[in-house]
Amino acid sequence: MSATLSESAPDAGPGAPEPQLDPRTRARLERAVNVPRARFLLGIPVVGVLMVWSFVGAEFDVAKLGEGATNMGDFLLRLFPPTWDKLGVIVELLVETLQMAIVGTALGAVLSLVVAFGAASNIAPRWLYYPTRWVMNVIRSLPDLVFALMFVSAVGLGPFAGILAMTVGSVGSIGKVFAEAMEAVDTGPVTAMQAVGASRRQVVQYGVLPQAGPLLVSYTLLLFEGNVRGATILGMVGAGGIGLELTTAMKMYDYGHLSAIVICIIVLVTVIDQASAVIRRKIT
Repeated sequence: MSATLSESAPDAGPGAPEPQLDPRTRARLERAVNVPRARFLLGIPVVGVLMVWSFVGAEFDVAKLGEGATNMGDFLLRLFPPTWDKLGVIVELLVETLQMAIVGTALGAVLSLVVAFGAASNIAPRWLYYPTRWVMNVIRSLPDLVFALMFVSAVGLGPFAGILAMTVGSVGSIGKVFAEAMEAVDTGPVTAMQAVGASRRQVVQYGVLPQAGPLLVSYTLLLFEGNVRGATILGMVGAGGIGLELTTAMKMYDYGHLSAIVICIIVLVTVIDQASAVIRRKIT
């Protein structure tokens, strides 16, 4: 393997020539930082037209937002002061929400990992890769509320329906990320293991998973954070958690109770976010 830098002697004096890059290495490094100017300039008007089209189609109106600022201010003022007479109920439902998120994340991560093996192009055969990706796209295109309503009709009201909805919904989102993490591993160890006759299971176990492991754990923690927030929404359709109590407070115009629920949710999500950030820093 040819050296890319011409090294000078260890005892070289101030007048020694500076190390020089190999021309091929220099060209490769320059290509990495060069901006494709023609495509970049062509993309600017395309992005501009796309943004204008989207703003017009979505009826984005800054003036209307300004006019409604007073109403938003009135709504926020009604939330204070919060009332804590039902704190016991809030804590109980938050614990149920947390339990739902833990179980849904565990089941969803395991199922997503299994599905990711079939959705990673460097692991799965073509006959399995494309159907798995198609199934994941279908699941990802449906909101979790749709799954929640489906499972509520199947198993009845309660947290079990919410857990099933989170589990299935995880396959479409985090399963895709798991597969892409496996596809992004260094191909050197994988190729070396295949060259010495390792089986597909051995390649995955010793060549892919050790490299992708930190990312898989990090994405699982992000899934858990999302499931905690998502569980508050699933409760609105009767799938357990704090969401139903939140919806009831809104319908009853019980702003003090609504404020207490929102504050408790913010505290729970903040604690989980900070704990997850510490764990991600340690594993990455």
